Amino acid sequence: MKPVVALALLYLVLIQPNHPQAMTWGALAVFPLELPVIVATLIALGRSWAGTALRIALVAVLWAVAVLKLADFATFTAFNRGFNLMVDYHLAPAGWMLAKGTLGTGLAGLALAAGLLGLLALGYALWWATGVLAGLPVPRLARPVALALVPLLLIPPVAEIGAARGVWVLPENLRPPGAAFTARVGLERVEQAIAARVDLARFQAAAMADPMRGQTPLFDRLGGRDLILIYVESYGRSSYENPLYAATHTSTLRTAQQSIADTGLAMRSGWARAPMVGGQSWLSHGSVASGMWLDTQSRYRALLASPRRTLFHFAQQAGRRSVAIMPAHVLPWPEGAYFGFDAIYNAPDLGYRGQPFNWVTMPDQFTLTAFERLELSRRDRAPLVAQVVLVSSHAPWVPVPEMVPWDAVGDGRIFDQWALSGDPPEVVWRDHDRVRDQFRQAIDYSLRTVGAWAARQGGDPDKAPLILVLGDHEPARFVSGTEDYDVPLHLIGPPDLVSLFDGLGWAEGMLPDPASPSTPMDALRDLLLTRLGSGASAGPDTQASAYTPQGRAP
Repeated sequence: MKPVVALALLYLVLIQPNHPQAMTWGALAVFPLELPVIVATLIALGRSWAGTALRIALVAVLWAVAVLKLADFATFTAFNRGFNLMVDYHLAPAGWMLAKGTLGTGLAGLALAAGLLGLLALGYALWWATGVLAGLPVPRLARPVALALVPLLLIPPVAEIGAARGVWVLPENLRPPGAAFTARVGLERVEQAIAARVDLARFQAAAMADPMRGQTPLFDRLGGRDLILIYVESYGRSSYENPLYAATHTSTLRTAQQSIADTGLAMRSGWARAPMVGGQSWLSHGSVASGMWLDTQSRYRALLASPRRTLFHFAQQAGRRSVAIMPAHVLPWPEGAYFGFDAIYNAPDLGYRGQPFNWVTMPDQFTLTAFERLELSRRDRAPLVAQVVLVSSHAPWVPVPEMVPWDAVGDGRIFDQWALSGDPPEVVWRDHDRVRDQFRQAIDYSLRTVGAWAARQGGDPDKAPLILVLGDHEPARFVSGTEDYDVPLHLIGPPDLVSLFDGLGWAEGMLPDPASPSTPMDALRDLLLTRLGSGASAGPDTQASAYTPQGRAP
């Protein structure tokens, strides 16, 4: 009985899928071609010192690949891509923070403990299973025969791996009856690590070459008016294409369009291409600021160590004040020093005295009011180039505030009536349909808030700012319901400034044309600099990326 259980355990570990769509009953019918090789080798070496060394190596490899498959499963669910050990190790603490905000510290701690115990149990089970097979009582000649069979048993998995990777094409009648999926995942991870190192070297070289360095004048077409970049968390093309959200969000944008137009401001809307989905908003912010494609944390860290100048460095060069409004940061932001901000306002600096909305530290309406109070209302200040990051539409999307009169925002305690309302995240997130509806409401709140705030800035074209509103990325695929990486962008401001961006295919108003081209986020820095500065030129194609690596999001 023990050998049967041991074989079943190895079978399940070897066929373990790494993608949510592969988690079907059909996966059980895929025979693992590695299994005969493993069994024959264990029998051949038995409980000798070589057999023990083999078991140690085998258990370590199978356990590591199983963990990587679990990590793949998580990142495919959240980010629509596999896990890259070289660049994604930082996701562990970020996942813990999100779990605490969604489930609460107690449940998140229990889940973490259960996961760690499960991984320890898996390692022990693999050691036991390989020991059972290595200790099978077999005839004396069985061990040398098994050893002789190992090279022959290697042929099917090697043939399948080569065919799956496109190295060769196998005739239909010679295709192995199964798959060597676990071996293929392990091989791909080794290659992925090598490729990541090569890619990082290319990225570092590209970061040194900046087409905008030394160009002047910059931002002179703005005159004394401000440039404000506003990021709306988790706002993507799904707000227009997913029927669960489209009616609500497009209706809100039409209302905002009318109120903004009534103040004399012009609008254009289009699409930007984000480097990721599901999270890591700072990669989008950094891509826009630096003109570099930041789709991994390694590139982000390489950027921070480079002399690359951001949009905000160029703002300082032009005599403008650069500020960042970062309500998600409850602690100081050490990376912020790199980006060239004269002032960084983290959550404690914004003056919010109300209750948090679970992970979300404060409502967007308070964030924008604090921006007005801390920067826009200052007398005798230099024109601004500002980055404002809104977080009300960040997961877990529970609860959702309502808008209040702008002069009633105060210190934020007026929002407490909603901060503690409704079911907590750990209840809502048991039902994916409820999660999607909360997402719909949260994005709608953010869009209503941004639209109303933009309308407040109109009235005087000589003083009104140029506002670029854009999503940072799509939410996780089970929420967005799309495979797209596009996010909306809305340019709002005085007609003479908005007209500087004509010719890009952006539609008038607040609703982008579904067929209009998408601008990669890493092209936006140079696009802003060349359109707003009479002395700046990035070449004939302002939509081109400063760095276009292989594997870029489609």
